[in-house]
Amino acid sequence: MSLNGPSLTGLRRVLAEDASFARVQAEASRPFTVRSEDYQISAPAGLRAALLAEMADGLAAGRTSDGGASEGGASDGGAPVVLAVTATGREAEDLAAALGAFLPAGSVAEFPSWETLPHERLSPRSDTVGRRLSVLRRLAHPEAAGGGALRVVVAPVRAVVQPIVAGLGELVPVTLSVGQEVPFGEVVKNLAAAAYARVDMVTRRGEFAVRGGMLDVFPPTEDHPIRVEFFGDEVEQMRWFAVADQRSLTAPGVHHPTELHAPPCREILITPSVMSRAATLKAELPAAADMLEKIAGGIAVEGMESLAPVLVDSMVPFLDQFPAGSISVVIEPEKVRTRAHDLAATNEEFLEAAWSTASDGGTAPLDLSSAASAALHSASFRSLGETRSTALAHGVSWWSITSLASDEELLPEIDVLNLHAREPRGYQGDVAEMMDFIGSHVREQWRIVVATEGPGPAQRLAELFHDNDIPCARVESLDAEPQPGLIEVTTAAVGRGFVLDRLKVALLTEADLLGRTSAGSTKDMRKMPSKRRNAVDPLQLLAGDFVVHEQHGIGRFVELIQRKVAGGGDGVREYLVLEYAPSKRGAPGDRLFVPTDQLDQVTRYVGGDTPVLSKMGGSDWASTKSKARKAVKEIAGELIRLYSARMASRGHAFGPDTPWQRELEEAFPYVETPDQLTTINEVKADMEREIPMDRLVSGDVGYGKTEIAVRAAFKAVQDGKQVAVLVPTTLLAQQHYETFTERFSGFPLRVKPLSRFQGAKEAKETAEGVKTGAVDVVIGTHRLLSKDFEFKDLGLVIVDEEQRFGVEHKEALKKMRTNVDVLAMSATPIPRTLEMSLTGIRETSTLATPPEERHPVLTYVGPYTDKQTSAAIRRELMREGQVFFVHNRVSTIERTAAKIRELVPEARVEVAHGKMSESRLEQIIVDFWEKRFDVLVCTTIIETGLDISNANTLIVDGADKYGLSQLHQLRGRVGRGRERAYAYFLYPSEKPLGEVALERLKAVATHNELGAGMQLAMKDLEIRGAGNLLGGEQSGHIQGVGFDLYIRLVGEAVADYRGEAEEKAAEMKIELPVNAHLPHDYVPGERLRLEAYRKLAAALSNEAIDEVEAELVDRYGELPLPAKNLVAVARFRVGAREAGLTDVALQGNFIKFSPAQLPESKLMRLARMYPGSQAKPALDAVLIPKPKTARIGGRDLQDAEILAWANGVIEAIFSDAPLSVG
Repeated sequence: MSLNGPSLTGLRRVLAEDASFARVQAEASRPFTVRSEDYQISAPAGLRAALLAEMADGLAAGRTSDGGASEGGASDGGAPVVLAVTATGREAEDLAAALGAFLPAGSVAEFPSWETLPHERLSPRSDTVGRRLSVLRRLAHPEAAGGGALRVVVAPVRAVVQPIVAGLGELVPVTLSVGQEVPFGEVVKNLAAAAYARVDMVTRRGEFAVRGGMLDVFPPTEDHPIRVEFFGDEVEQMRWFAVADQRSLTAPGVHHPTELHAPPCREILITPSVMSRAATLKAELPAAADMLEKIAGGIAVEGMESLAPVLVDSMVPFLDQFPAGSISVVIEPEKVRTRAHDLAATNEEFLEAAWSTASDGGTAPLDLSSAASAALHSASFRSLGETRSTALAHGVSWWSITSLASDEELLPEIDVLNLHAREPRGYQGDVAEMMDFIGSHVREQWRIVVATEGPGPAQRLAELFHDNDIPCARVESLDAEPQPGLIEVTTAAVGRGFVLDRLKVALLTEADLLGRTSAGSTKDMRKMPSKRRNAVDPLQLLAGDFVVHEQHGIGRFVELIQRKVAGGGDGVREYLVLEYAPSKRGAPGDRLFVPTDQLDQVTRYVGGDTPVLSKMGGSDWASTKSKARKAVKEIAGELIRLYSARMASRGHAFGPDTPWQRELEEAFPYVETPDQLTTINEVKADMEREIPMDRLVSGDVGYGKTEIAVRAAFKAVQDGKQVAVLVPTTLLAQQHYETFTERFSGFPLRVKPLSRFQGAKEAKETAEGVKTGAVDVVIGTHRLLSKDFEFKDLGLVIVDEEQRFGVEHKEALKKMRTNVDVLAMSATPIPRTLEMSLTGIRETSTLATPPEERHPVLTYVGPYTDKQTSAAIRRELMREGQVFFVHNRVSTIERTAAKIRELVPEARVEVAHGKMSESRLEQIIVDFWEKRFDVLVCTTIIETGLDISNANTLIVDGADKYGLSQLHQLRGRVGRGRERAYAYFLYPSEKPLGEVALERLKAVATHNELGAGMQLAMKDLEIRGAGNLLGGEQSGHIQGVGFDLYIRLVGEAVADYRGEAEEKAAEMKIELPVNAHLPHDYVPGERLRLEAYRKLAAALSNEAIDEVEAELVDRYGELPLPAKNLVAVARFRVGAREAGLTDVALQGNFIKFSPAQLPESKLMRLARMYPGSQAKPALDAVLIPKPKTARIGGRDLQDAEILAWANGVIEAIFSDAPLSVG
């Protein structure tokens, strides 16, 4: 991303010396009537961006040369624009990035296509819609856009042939700027009208939340949501905040916004006319009645876009949005044509298969013959021919750029322009040959520009050229023309280069020289993920949920209520009401009111089936708990023995990061998630300590665990140590080998795979290399654990998919690893691992935030039909993706594959299963990975970590036969890229479903959010019962006390053994006449209040309370008085606890402080300072008269005053008292 504007302008000036290149600009500058309609230019891929920039300049030149005449004449729209049409969305992104090197950043925009089909009952993502609408707005109102006029729009063909709702360019975004006066209510109304969803806490794009005078909005076009503070009706300030912890971003270098620009989130907004149409259409479209019902009531529904044509006035072609005189340029017309054809075919198929409703059991969505459905067809994709004639009728030329040269003589009717440039030859990383070749060119006075994506590789290439005595200069941007006989190295995201022999000019990129591009996407500098403090996890309790109170046992949550504070006054506090088993038979259940400052005692119950409610004050709970404690002690003892050995041993302390490490990390093509960053830092810190690391990284499928391994391995090798990566399957070994090799390319590291795929000779060489130290990283299956396999100097073992290794493998590992660092990774940790990590014996890191740009996998559960299967496969082929079809019977798998070939004849289908020979299986997977065929019909062999980012549809046949974690792992195989992924879990339609199977499929369908691995692990625990979670002897105890508390008990027992038992914070009871609570208008919504109370209750030191207070101010604004009192009470609790008190409460006219065994001297002081006080040794308490403003006739102290007084009592009487152990 060239942040400093176009970085390759100098190069274009040189190109203009080429006659045919100069013709492009000249041709573009002629008015539409004179300009040729079909202009075909053939040029290599690397020249496309430069050509488009030339056309844009030509249009601008033509506009100025026509002078005043055109000003008067062209009143029908703004300046003409170049529209580049690519075959796929990915190509559009890359081209837009490359254009940034030739044109100013604000003048190029990408117009993305929906990731859904026009007739699908799924809405496109709000950020896609937001980006589309902002482009349309800039086209319709060039003057309104802040970023300068648009000159080039890049769009995939899918976006160009799809008609859009008329008038989208007129939709006004909601805009606010600091210092502006605007009625607060109106802003809220406008956001709701622009289809933003109002929620209590903003977590995804297209949502907003209101709290007092604060407004949180997540515009679909931004990376972070924005928090706007109003003072009355004036916008006081704006700041970015992070979704993960809802706190403002404070990282250095973060510039907070001064204006908010929120485009609508849907392309069809609910207006009165839309509502009335929906109401009248209900009868005509019975299948869509439920959707229309909601729309008529003014509610936006998922998938309402599919009904757009019948709800709005008209649908218009996208090209009509462009000013007359514009040029549309089709890039690679051959590809675009096939693509457009497939789109139209698949779309029709979808209309017929009515697939979108299969999941919710609806009837066919539309009766295709009715009048209304004829209108629906107006939203279907147009053919490319229609689009072209629309364009020409509208005054937009239809040009194309192809990579194939055409003979100018043979095609007299089309203007053909051949640019005599060629693709550079690739060197695939062969450095010596490359240096030799480039060196000779430079000596012949060639002008060579080398562009890389990031500063790291640029630096390294420059050093390489210097080492080979080739003159080269590192330049920030190329404003002047390149010098002959000198290589200029700069950064620009141009993708591929080109060579023009006639002019002796060449542009070479990282991909041409090193044989690799910095993968998929370029790193955007703005998207710095925020460091999270503590993640917000609202404690969601619904009436009827089971909770565990540490002192009283299992109860049922009833509600959160407010009650008046004792001691007069109008103070209020909030309490959680829990219901327990009745103490007398037949009586209603006992109720416990838990003050919100003791929320840390309450956790949700996770365990087997419905638990039995405990009796309050009875001995049942105590005995259940002590039994569990005893069992836990034994487990803890055994666990500690295991791990004390590790703590006692001395490992290798790795050195700090090297510059190379930084370079490797900068080359990571995606944006790290906050969790990934913290985890990476934790892993490095562990490696730098002398105690051997034993860390478990649990994160959902595809959350970037591999990248953590890559960085850790690189760090270990930097210190001269070897790394062993242990994986469960040969396929995974192959994949990791590819990933590691790709990430380490350009660094002098030797990575070798070791699995059944390597021949005996190769395996022997690898083993030899590992022994002598020639191999730095070895990636393999259990063979690494065999006795005869020796390392020269092993420093780090990485275990992937840890849950797949059995006990004996672990034992072998232990022998290998008493003093070696170990990093284990797993998506669904096995219960024992889970337990060890939750009790803190192994360090764990959890990756819980999905990488940027990931969308949940759309999951359909339904009966199997041929129509559905073929439609699903076709839809994936249409976006050039691949499909996994899982069929778990080897005996019938060939038959299934044959059936698919028959259903979708154009698909290339292959079969893979475990009974094939190794080499054959390997070959098939590699072919699939290299996109040589489209559909892989396979058994569950793919469940273990096969990572193919291009496969985004998964169809599971007979899904009722799988376990939960299996279904989750399978679903994790798709959705790895940035495309929307689909998972279809189908069961045979003729067989009834078993109850458990139904439960499982329901669970998978509901937990489709990213990161559902842990929830599913817990859910599995519920469906199966907790029996086999931690072995027989423990299951009963888990059922008895609930999972959370059980884990906490184990943690305590372990800490006890370690001799670091933390002081258990005793239950504190403070009942003073203080109005301390969070007002409803300050923190709206029960779950957010519960979360805030819980954080305060868990804060045990003044620093922790400061942090919570800062968070409240940041998220909800200045604290009102009751909330300030709440914080003051929390601080008072800290003081009282330090003084050894557990109970400070109002009793009649006295205030009781307990426990209190005071020495004689203290009692004297008490009587002197607080006359009328009484010491009650029998009650272990001191009673002090309630303070008043005056001895006689004064009023009682309240709120802050009484807290100040109570603090005084503690300081005077209790603080330096020797603490009695009572």
